[in-house]
Amino acid sequence: MDSLRFLLRDRDAKYTESFDAVFKADDIQVMRTAPRSPRMNAHCERVIGTMRRKALDHLLIWNETHARQVRDAYARHYNGHRPHQARGQLPPLLQEHPTSMVGLSAHRVLRTRILGGVINEYRYAA
Repeated sequence: MDSLRFLLRDRDAKYTESFDAVFKADDIQVMRTAPRSPRMNAHCERVIGTMRRKALDHLLIWNETHARQVRDAYARHYNGHRPHQARGQLPPLLQEHPTSMVGLSAHRVLRTRILGGVINEYRYAA
């Protein structure tokens, strides 16, 4: 794995020198979080937990290539379609809310299946 350069981990006693040695043997720098900072990695853990619950728990990953495809598909959904409460229900990549439609009963709703139907995205047909 040429792309891995760093391993960020906490200071739990379960990570021994032999654990670190495995990564150092592959020229991966092991970086530990600051002492007494239990929430230092909270944002990363939140995103990983969301991805696990919404996608990975429902799929069987075959190999590294498949894992990368799943990760990329979920990232596109997460950043381009999924509403985020902190952004006023806007996805991170949108700058403004889409224009509201009048007479919604006359419009069809289209569904886009993501990751084979594990995640669905909905939008109004033009």
